[in-house]
This record gives sequence, C-alpha cells and structure tokens, in this order.
Amino acid sequence: MTTILESGKTMRDEEILALVKAARLSFADLLDSLDERDWSADSLCAGWTVRDVAAHLTLSTRTTFGMIFKGALRARGDFDRMEFRLAKDRAVAYTPAELIAQMRETAGSAHRTLGSAPLDPLVDALAHAQDIARPLGRTHEMAVDGAVPAIEQVVTRRFYGAHKRLGGTRLVATDTDWSHGEGEELRGPIADLMLVATGRRAGLAALEGPGVGLVAGRL
Repeated sequence: MTTILESGKTMRDEEILALVKAARLSFADLLDSLDERDWSADSLCAGWTVRDVAAHLTLSTRTTFGMIFKGALRARGDFDRMEFRLAKDRAVAYTPAELIAQMRETAGSAHRTLGSAPLDPLVDALAHAQDIARPLGRTHEMAVDGAVPAIEQVVTRRFYGAHKRLGGTRLVATDTDWSHGEGEELRGPIADLMLVATGRRAGLAALEGPGVGLVAGRL
C-alpha cells in the first residue's frame, strides 16, 4: 500500500517501515547510553519518566485488541489515561535492559496499534526520543528524511491537534526544503517544528519569527 503526503509525494509502506526501523534503532541506541539515574528522570511528557516513555515505545509493536479493550475499560474510555497506565505497568514489569532488547527485537515490525496509520509509529519514535534526550541535556539527531514525512503526518491528521496549535501560522524549516500553512511565520530546524506541532514547548527555544508568540500562547 502507499501513503500520499501533504506535499503530494507518495511513499510505499516498505519505505515508511524502513524509516520507522531506523528511528527505533536510534532510539534504542539512545537508551543504551543512559545510566541508572537517567531512567528515573522526568521526560518532556508530564508525569512520565524516561523509563515510562521507553516502555510505551515497546508497546507499539505488541498491542492487541484485547489489551486495548481492557485498557480502555480500565481508563473509562480516556485514551491518554489508558496509554499512561499501560506504559507504567510495562515499565514496572521489565528492566531497562529488557526494554532495550525488546525495542531492537521488533524495530522492523509492521505491527501497529489499533487505529494507527503507517506513519504514526515514525512520529512516535522520533518525538519520544526527544522527550527523553532534551530533559537530560543530550543532543539526539532527528534524521531529516524521517522528520519530513513525520511532521506532514502531524499537521494533516487531526488526532495530533496541530490544527489548533498552528492555525494562522506558516512553518518554515531552515535545515531542509519544507514549509506548511499560511500566516505568521515560524521558522527553525524541522525537529523543533515537529516538537511544537505535537504540543511540546521544548521546541520553541530554537524557533524564530512572529509566529513564536502566537503558538507559545496555545501550548
């Protein structure tokens, strides 16, 4: 099957999966570099530790309908609460070394969480790597070839809420040929644009333009 990006480019599922695999393996490399204290540090996700985020990433290739059904009942239909509890439970059940091994084991898996599209696991892996790296003061490169289709998924799929955060702005990447929208300009590295598009204030520091203040007030 194929996915048509906002730019009009068509990507085959195999191409997307190759980017997902690379992002997951890069994520595992980041986890490998952490010490014991790092694993219990707070991530950019409120209430989530680094270990919780790592556990969440291993779930994307392991979720089943039954798991989602039971999780939804437990969370009374609140999707975010369900994801939070599933990650917390898994973080307790497995050691850091086991979570890293699981990440590598299924890095190339095409299995996806119920309802997700081929590009969603790429968004997940790229954004959550920054959720871990940035609070720890680490630099973790977001490959441009993955960041472009990922941010196009974010700005076009209402699930991510980017239409609320970015309305009236024009995003312009300074490290690759990519732009989106109309209005007050918001420019900077595509990795930081994607963080802001997904609701992470940490990306604002690297951005410039009149759109910064507008978006900051919505985050």
